[in-house]
Amino acid sequence: MGFKGSLPSPQLIEEFSQFFRLLSEPARLHLLCYLRQGPMDVTSLMEATGFSQSHISRQLSQLQRSGLVACERDGVRTIWSADNDLVEDLCSLVQNRLKERLELQLQ
Repeated sequence: MGFKGSLPSPQLIEEFSQFFRLLSEPARLHLLCYLRQGPMDVTSLMEATGFSQSHISRQLSQLQRSGLVACERDGVRTIWSADNDLVEDLCSLVQNRLKERLELQLQ
């Protein structure tokens, strides 16, 4: 379901827009970077980021609705993890593009 061949529907454009808005929040990107390294609980994320528990919970909830992170119970703790394939693909794509732009600017 890409852009090649035919134009996406207005509904699909809106979905894309919402997804990119989700990724435009620095706090969510920060959390994804930590979860990309491996599963963590909220306490560990609080220590790593300095964010409050409520702020982390709000951001994780939004990331979970988009399918970028998932959680599972471990006793009383909730362990969060990134959808490694999708997050890795997104991060690699952006990093490669930024690297290309920087190399062009340095030439």
